[in-house]
Amino acid sequence: MNMNKLKKDFSIGTALTWIVIAVLLFITLFPFYWVIRTSFTPASLIYTDAVKLIPSRLTGMNYVRVLGMVSAEESLALGGSGQSVNFLVNLRNSFILAFLTTVCQVFFCSMAGYGFSRLHFPGRDKLFALILATMMVPGVVMMIPNFVFIRRLGLLNTYAGIILPALFMTPYSVFFMRQFFMGINKEIEEAAYLDGAGQYRTFFLIIMPLMQTAVITLAVTIAINTWNDYMWPLIVGRKEELRTLTVALGVFRSQTPQGQPDWSGMMAGTMLAIIPAFIIYAFLGKKIVNSIQFSGFR
Repeated sequence: MNMNKLKKDFSIGTALTWIVIAVLLFITLFPFYWVIRTSFTPASLIYTDAVKLIPSRLTGMNYVRVLGMVSAEESLALGGSGQSVNFLVNLRNSFILAFLTTVCQVFFCSMAGYGFSRLHFPGRDKLFALILATMMVPGVVMMIPNFVFIRRLGLLNTYAGIILPALFMTPYSVFFMRQFFMGINKEIEEAAYLDGAGQYRTFFLIIMPLMQTAVITLAVTIAINTWNDYMWPLIVGRKEELRTLTVALGVFRSQTPQGQPDWSGMMAGTMLAIIPAFIIYAFLGKKIVNSIQFSGFR
């Protein structure tokens, strides 16, 4: 009798667990599905098929319109706004910014994290506490001082002006790498020193290979955040040839001579912008999960 009750309770608990998981998955994935659905919905059916899970007609012309592969007149005839995204140029800009920022931040933050975890110098702990304190400052607070600084340097409307504020390091990245370095056994470094390896050789040839998972995780995080950044590239890179994908999509949405946003074209452009991030997570997602487990984060 007790066994039957336990089985019954277990079955009910399992069923409730799966229901909760299904609800959370729906809440998470449904917006993404709606973006895909809207991107394949003809502009003329956006409002008439607004409540349908699957539109009455699908089309790939929204992607063709956004990429500028049809004339403005043809785009207007298809129900669009007549605008397009210079996808290849915007993709190049986003890639350059994400790549340079990621490489430089990983390099400098790794050295800073190693210094805070291994080296002993006056005021080390106080300096690290100050760095942690800056994590509490909202990014928007620093935007105006950074803008004034970049303007005085004469770097507005340049790649350098967009990249410079986040080029070297961020507090979170330094903290992230320090935590991983703290988890590495010091005896490994001591053995390297006994074998005649110097500090730099030990760091680059012995310690950094052990940090592969952490480096990949940090690189992916920085790359995705830089790729999705909108406000800073918008206010610093005003020229069309410097626009990133996120900025280009914002401009595309604002250029609506017909009075209503071109939602189908907007969602098509959004899907194009998502693809690189999706590919990164598809190949490196497992390493990110492993690094979180390894670091002991909860």
